[in-house]
Amino acid sequence: MKSSNIDKAIFWPALAIVAILTIPIFLNPKQGTAALGNIHHVITESLGSVYLWAVIAAVVFLLWLAFSKYGNVKFGDPDTKPEFSTPSWLAMLFTAGIGASITYWCGIEWAYYYTAPPFGAEAKSMQAIDWAATYGLFHWGFSAWALYCLPALPIAYNLYVRKKPSVQLSAACEGVLKKGADSWLGKAIDVFFIFGLIGGMGAAFGLGLPLISEAVAALFGMTRSITLDIILIIILTLIFCISAYFGLKKGLKRLANMNMYLFLALSVFVLLAGPTLFIISRFTDSVGVLLQNFFRMSFYTDSVAKSGFPEAWTIFYWAWWFTCAPYMGIFVAKISKGRTIKQIILAECIGGTIGCWVAFAIFGNTGLYMELNKIVPVSDILETKGAEAAIISIYQGLPMSGIALLAISIITLIFLSATLDSSSYTLANVASRKVSLDEEPARWHKLVWALAIEVVAFSMMFSG
Repeated sequence: MKSSNIDKAIFWPALAIVAILTIPIFLNPKQGTAALGNIHHVITESLGSVYLWAVIAAVVFLLWLAFSKYGNVKFGDPDTKPEFSTPSWLAMLFTAGIGASITYWCGIEWAYYYTAPPFGAEAKSMQAIDWAATYGLFHWGFSAWALYCLPALPIAYNLYVRKKPSVQLSAACEGVLKKGADSWLGKAIDVFFIFGLIGGMGAAFGLGLPLISEAVAALFGMTRSITLDIILIIILTLIFCISAYFGLKKGLKRLANMNMYLFLALSVFVLLAGPTLFIISRFTDSVGVLLQNFFRMSFYTDSVAKSGFPEAWTIFYWAWWFTCAPYMGIFVAKISKGRTIKQIILAECIGGTIGCWVAFAIFGNTGLYMELNKIVPVSDILETKGAEAAIISIYQGLPMSGIALLAISIITLIFLSATLDSSSYTLANVASRKVSLDEEPARWHKLVWALAIEVVAFSMMFSG
């Protein structure tokens, strides 16, 4: 792709906004972080109920759509075959959509709910244990995946049914844009989509990189340092460059397949080496608690006690999923040629949910078991040394801990690389004027957006 293919009305404003918001954090981390914290508080406080209602609306709409007559609408001609096998397609959906965030939160999220539970429950009580093992399933379940799924449908319909070769978010909004996607409002939609995605991916990387660094330090008896973080960023960029060179079908597809096999292998190892019966029983209890309390959890605002729990967790999560949803919509649309509306909805809302639930059931309940049986004081480590150290302590409590630490380091690194590849691929598509369905953006263009994401992630890590 030549530089003339760049949509300058999208490319430069988006980079400028990212620079305006990240440079102050580097120059003054304390004040920059405080300013972002204030913005976050205002958004979650003012729009919290809107997020909660929107998520429920998305779930209800997708359930209706999947099982209506529209569920059989195929993205492509009647004889169009899917480009990817179902296992590879599901692996790409999961790897690109969840990324390293799952390896971070599945092991430690329960500890936050255990020590500061919702609904006025006493910390570290039996009620707190129930909520600790259940809320992760809620935040990473079908409600969240419904948000991911929703944008994919109009974008894929625009691509394969209406035959309009554009994956820009504005193109899927042409029905409500009076002057079309090329209007100033259309450009603004794409600019703020890019900014939102870079922020969302930056947050994911800001969590994933310290986890890898902590694991590598523990594995080799080193002290975690900024130098180690930088080395890992360089390795991550090299893996991304290799994947980007081979493209979507040979690069990202292979990364996703390899990582799913590794993640499944590690999950089986932890399930068998850890407290197997406790994991299965606790997960069964948690599903029951979730089904009994789904609507209570979905509409919880804590308007009287004002503990801050919904804003800090559920509303924050919904905002984060909303931020990444258009990116997933574009990426899923691009890899879902030959699929039907029903297939995409079921793949994301059921397949994605099962993948997340397996991770939270196995890794989360292993950590909970170690805490309750005083094998590893996970909650104390979380309070004194931070989340990364607490996560690593769980793996160190397993048999053959060195293998487990090496595996989680590699898996998280590949998750980050695949997410960097898929997100930069999406950003480069959106910031280009014309990219045909069978064409991929230029490698240098993808690298620009990959570096932008890494800069945001590093600024977040730098500011704590």
